[in-house]
Amino acid sequence: MTTTEPLRDPTLGARVRRIALPLVMAFVAVVGSFGAANGQPDRRPADWFMVLLLLKASLALYWLRTHPIPVLWATVVATLIYMLMQYPYGPVIFPFIIAVFTNIRLGNRLAGWSALTALYIGHVGGRMLLGINEDGVYQILLVGTCFVVLGFVAELFRAHRDRVTAAARTRKEAELRQAGEERLRIAQELHDVVAHHISLINVQASTALHLVDRQPEQAGPALSAIKDASKEALVELRSIVGILRQSDESAPRQPVAGLERLEHLVSRTSRAGLEVHTVIRGEPQPLSTGLDRAAFRIIQESLTNIVRHAKATAATVRIQYGDQSLVLQVDDDGQSLAGPPNEGNGIIGMRERATALGGTLTATRTPAGGLRIVATLPL
Repeated sequence: MTTTEPLRDPTLGARVRRIALPLVMAFVAVVGSFGAANGQPDRRPADWFMVLLLLKASLALYWLRTHPIPVLWATVVATLIYMLMQYPYGPVIFPFIIAVFTNIRLGNRLAGWSALTALYIGHVGGRMLLGINEDGVYQILLVGTCFVVLGFVAELFRAHRDRVTAAARTRKEAELRQAGEERLRIAQELHDVVAHHISLINVQASTALHLVDRQPEQAGPALSAIKDASKEALVELRSIVGILRQSDESAPRQPVAGLERLEHLVSRTSRAGLEVHTVIRGEPQPLSTGLDRAAFRIIQESLTNIVRHAKATAATVRIQYGDQSLVLQVDDDGQSLAGPPNEGNGIIGMRERATALGGTLTATRTPAGGLRIVATLPL
């Protein structure tokens, strides 16, 4: 048997405020009007119809959030009748002020200003038609000025609310954009780590399979290289996944990938059968974390592409430290087809890394037909 529990209203505080506003306003309007009547003997005495008008204008505020425009015009009608019947001046105007203010603040500007105009014209014109001329020109102008000030104050609050909403929306879009960029960066890290180590494992596994029957004593180094590459891949993957989880548990971590690990990268790649030479020009200098990591990953991905796709036996990595930029160049001696190289995910990912730092990356052919990757990263 399935039972359904009643849903709890998460906006209980809003409901309480929604009920409290019309009740408090009704109490203030009725009590205040009766009190004001004692000091205004020339006005119509308080009676049941005055109370009815006050309750109508006040209790209508309960629906102000859901039906703001109908509530606004209900307060206009009740307030206009109250004033034309010459009941005592008092807090009868408060529900109308709240309704106008709320409508303009919510964006119902035409309705708000129309209500202000209608009440003012109805009050002045109605008194003239009924022959009520106790108010002078000064009082008529004063009432009109108060209505205009009310409208402009509501407009100021509406403009402030729009600015706050726009700022919140812009901040949310920036957060989403930053989250997307971070996901892209982590995806690139995962691609580089997995592609590099799996490529080395694949090459070493092929070597081990080739030697295991013919020269089993020489298969040991290949298997040892597979073990080291897989272990290192697991460590790096766990480090990246730990960042995604934002967990506090301790996990084995390697230093952040940077050019200080270039020698280790070259050594590991050389064990896969690709002879790698490094040439460093200029005076090495400290690099920012993002630039250092990007430079290392570009070189790593370049060597991975050579191991996977190029029929090459050697590669050269050149690093040139300039005054304003860091230039990376990776060449291989593979014999590829003529024409521009096909750009797969590896080259696209390297170019995205370079572009994110304001740099450039090109993939061309060497004079001998191999692949040449040149990345220029601003310092």
